[in-house]
Amino acid sequence: MTTPLSPSLTMNDGLEIPQLGLGVYKVPDLEATRVVVDAIELGYRHIDTAAFYDNERGVGRGIAESGAQRADLFVATKVWHDRHGYDATLASFEESLGRLGLEYVDLYLIHWPAPAQDKYVDTWRALEQIRSDGRARSIGVSNFKGHHLDRLAAETSTAPAVNQIELHPRLPQLETRQYDREHGILTEAWSPLARGTLLDEPTLAAVAAKHGKTVAQVVLRWQLDLGNVVIPKSVRRERLASNLEVFDFALDADDLAVIAALESGERTGKDPDFFF
Repeated sequence: MTTPLSPSLTMNDGLEIPQLGLGVYKVPDLEATRVVVDAIELGYRHIDTAAFYDNERGVGRGIAESGAQRADLFVATKVWHDRHGYDATLASFEESLGRLGLEYVDLYLIHWPAPAQDKYVDTWRALEQIRSDGRARSIGVSNFKGHHLDRLAAETSTAPAVNQIELHPRLPQLETRQYDREHGILTEAWSPLARGTLLDEPTLAAVAAKHGKTVAQVVLRWQLDLGNVVIPKSVRRERLASNLEVFDFALDADDLAVIAALESGERTGKDPDFFF
């Protein structure tokens, strides 16, 4: 097993999270085992899954088959909106642990606020209990906007360690990133390459050629420089390796101007205010 290649960031609870990890959204359960083994062999130590992905068992098998020490890995999973509410969330968490074959996770997230249900505060209280019990070392949220976070702050006693949101050059999320920064919450980017649609962007191709890098590497470098945690997904070993090769170059002001010009507000996913 290779040396971990990603630096780590410190969360507001004092624990560390590897800044570059592996996302496994839409990776079939059987394939997830091989992808996780490959990733750990290459140097990944942060694996991000979710109950909704239906691949926690495969991720757990990959962790077991990798031979990695559990303490060397950072494993995150999430509760889906159909299990919001205090008791339902506690039960969903235990089911996730069972599928993963783990005694604890490093980070447990509310996947979406699902505001129409109006249960995310009770769901967060369940996460606080899970953290208190030592079953999740850190807790956070995904797809939360500032007003959702304001309500958690007003009605509960723990600030999320992480807010995982859709974030890429077309959707740089300036407002939410600023909120997170001002409240000591790390921003984590899902869909960091806009589900691959950025890979054919000509202006990014020019930046990549300038540095002798791929478009994906340029965008990941941009994410890291913003201070984001980032979890690109790939099932190909060569792409997994390539996504780690982002620590040996720097973007300059001209590059950043090119990337900033791509902002359009375009989402690949749903707006959290109107999802569930």
